[in-house]
Amino acid sequence: MSKKQLTPKIARWTLFLEDFNYEIIHRPGKQMGHVDCLSRYPVMTITYDEITTKLANCQRNDEYINSLKTLLEIKQINDNDVLVVPQQMQTEIVKNIHSKGHLGINKTESMVKQSFHFPNVRKCVENVINNCIECILVNKKRGKGEGLLNPIPKENIPLSTYHIDFLGPLSSTNKNYNHILSIIDAFTKFVWLYPVKSTSSRDALEKLKQQEITFGYPHRIITDKGTAFTSKEFREYCENENIQHLSITTGIPRGNGQIERIHSSLIPILSKLSIDDA
Repeated sequence: MSKKQLTPKIARWTLFLEDFNYEIIHRPGKQMGHVDCLSRYPVMTITYDEITTKLANCQRNDEYINSLKTLLEIKQINDNDVLVVPQQMQTEIVKNIHSKGHLGINKTESMVKQSFHFPNVRKCVENVINNCIECILVNKKRGKGEGLLNPIPKENIPLSTYHIDFLGPLSSTNKNYNHILSIIDAFTKFVWLYPVKSTSSRDALEKLKQQEITFGYPHRIITDKGTAFTSKEFREYCENENIQHLSITTGIPRGNGQIERIHSSLIPILSKLSIDDA
């Protein structure tokens, strides 16, 4: 090898070795095992999937899967890249998938079918979710149990039916407003929020008349049985404007559920803003 062919690294080795007296002896690679043992030592990589191994063992003893194997041999089942789950592992598989996010029945069923196959998937999913402790604790129903409800029929046109209620008392503003009159259109779900100083029928009627200038009169108003809405003034207003006034049953706020839903979103926002202004 000429000097022109030397790499910088080899050239440095050559300069270093020139200070020594040595004899170069060639040794074949098969005799250099003791030198290369560290750089060439094989690394044993073992991957062990407990679920997959257990699946394989259970599949061998499952009658349903053995019948599927026969069908596959004569091509009576579509080719799908999914694992066929033996009966004794079906609940375990569904629990494992459901625990990833504790999703509902439809979502969990869809996720199971993406990778696995076994009969009556939905029934197994429903059984697992209905007995899931975490889901029972978090998704427990609020309020009283459902009875025989009589839904109020709604017209399929905008600005026909209003849900109305007061929200408060709230932190007083500079202008002494400490309540909100909430109005929601039953068809479009559009919401109007008016600041008021009290929950009197006078304040409610003032804001309703203010709204009429732009949107006109509704055909129907749904409220609770608060004093503002059961007063003589409010009743006369509805009669004069030919508005049907419906009052929900006392103690069942879900009867005016649309407005209650808006309030459940407003209360945390207003509470946080009140803390920031304190």
